[in-house]
Amino acid sequence: MTNSIPEFEENTNCFFVIGSNTSEGHPLIATRMLKAQKRGAKIIVVDPRKNQIGHWADIFYTFRPGTDVALFNGLMNVIISEGLEDKAFIAERTEDFEALKTLVAEYTPEKVAEISGVPADGIREIARTYAKAKPAAILYAMGITQHTTGVDNVKSTSNLAMLCGNMGIPGGGVNPLRGQNNVQGACDMGGLPNVYPGYQAVTIPDVQKKFQDAWGSAGPLTVGLTVTEMLHAAQEGKVRALYVMGENPMVSDPDLNHVRHCLEETEFLVVQDIFMTETAEMAHVVLPGVTFAEKDGTFSNTERRVQRVRKAIEPIGDSKPDWVIICELAKKMGATGFDFASPSDIMTEINALTPSYGGITYARLEELGSLQWPCPTVEHAGTPYLHKGKFARGLGKFFPLEFKEPAELPDEEYPFTLTTGRLMFHFHTGSMTRRSEKLDSEVPTAYVEINVRDAEKLGLNGDKRVRVTSRRGEIELDARVTDDIKRGVIFIPFHFAEAAANKLTNSAIDPVAKIPEYKVCAVKVEIVK
Repeated sequence: MTNSIPEFEENTNCFFVIGSNTSEGHPLIATRMLKAQKRGAKIIVVDPRKNQIGHWADIFYTFRPGTDVALFNGLMNVIISEGLEDKAFIAERTEDFEALKTLVAEYTPEKVAEISGVPADGIREIARTYAKAKPAAILYAMGITQHTTGVDNVKSTSNLAMLCGNMGIPGGGVNPLRGQNNVQGACDMGGLPNVYPGYQAVTIPDVQKKFQDAWGSAGPLTVGLTVTEMLHAAQEGKVRALYVMGENPMVSDPDLNHVRHCLEETEFLVVQDIFMTETAEMAHVVLPGVTFAEKDGTFSNTERRVQRVRKAIEPIGDSKPDWVIICELAKKMGATGFDFASPSDIMTEINALTPSYGGITYARLEELGSLQWPCPTVEHAGTPYLHKGKFARGLGKFFPLEFKEPAELPDEEYPFTLTTGRLMFHFHTGSMTRRSEKLDSEVPTAYVEINVRDAEKLGLNGDKRVRVTSRRGEIELDARVTDDIKRGVIFIPFHFAEAAANKLTNSAIDPVAKIPEYKVCAVKVEIVK
């Protein structure tokens, strides 16, 4: 996130929510938004289904999945044509505005209405509300990113924010809401194929030398593979071993029949986890990790806030903290430099090698409770919001982006568009929450949401069991008939292994980020007799 969660309650006058069911996926953040709404802030939600936050929004519209770029271009068309852009901010802090202006001139509200399904007057209403309510915050989650145009979608959010001068100010910004409690920390620490810790590119020789000197070895000057690419490489015999930590691709990855085949082709599969997941059941070796309550360390949350985690109980049975397992394994493989005695020792190395974490020491965390990066020195107070006065690259760059259709569209054989997502009561692949009797009792089985008129056309007169089929697989599950989803679109939560939505989803990826298109694929729906 460019900004901080407390700013939403205190400063933000408008929330533009797209690709996020904030109240179910991030309920504490939604609470701040609702408190801001009580003091007069507006909440705008655009989503293929009227999710929970959509029911509470001041402005809500459904739209066709995968048309985000067109919608953003339409909003910017209105803002520029009506003179609502922040001219001073654009002149002083950005570049390539004229190229953006020329492109979005073609995306009139009427044209975008035909593409997206949002009425032209609705596009004008959203644009005017956002542009006039500074500071305004854009909030998004994986509904924006999990597309073959995911990178373009994210760039579009920054285009809109800069256009209205909503960057580098409290209560504004572009705020991706992370999907898991420490996924931000994992990325910060180099859990990506193209960077070392602190987003230092592996392809820069000076960076490579720094880590080479510190570690003795730092690998080649090349970008590695993403998860989706690893599985394809395993099928082809190019990756012979996989080490999976705290991840369950046999439920979470797209096109699960293909995933199973790729894992079966892997010569050596190691899974490190706290439960025997669907993926762990396929492993040659399972290493028992521990829960958050059994280890010390830090979590870095969605607002870049680093917080201490303190051990409440000793590890159960033969389980060990993840860092201990990794260090022991590395030493058995002959590596040096893994003689850490505690997580605080590891943080000391992080302080030395990762500039954005340079001042985030255990001593300061004990004193202050938390710090937000970038925090380069022990004298630095941390950074509540980014880009104050200047962008990291100097001038903020506008990206003129043409709309591109998703990789797979509905047709006569597969007439519906499937989109997937999360529920309030379950987390990710359900390996934890579905073991909780209380949480599982709230939503014990998988289901598909379908529009009332679509249901009538299929002969679904009331909730019935249906079969949903794509070009990759099929599942059977209960149908929930509702007005809260757009016609032609169905929604399936992905938490349920026995009716896994990802048996259906498309593994087509964004060419830059390599993220799969979980949010759009073509399916058919049939009643199970």
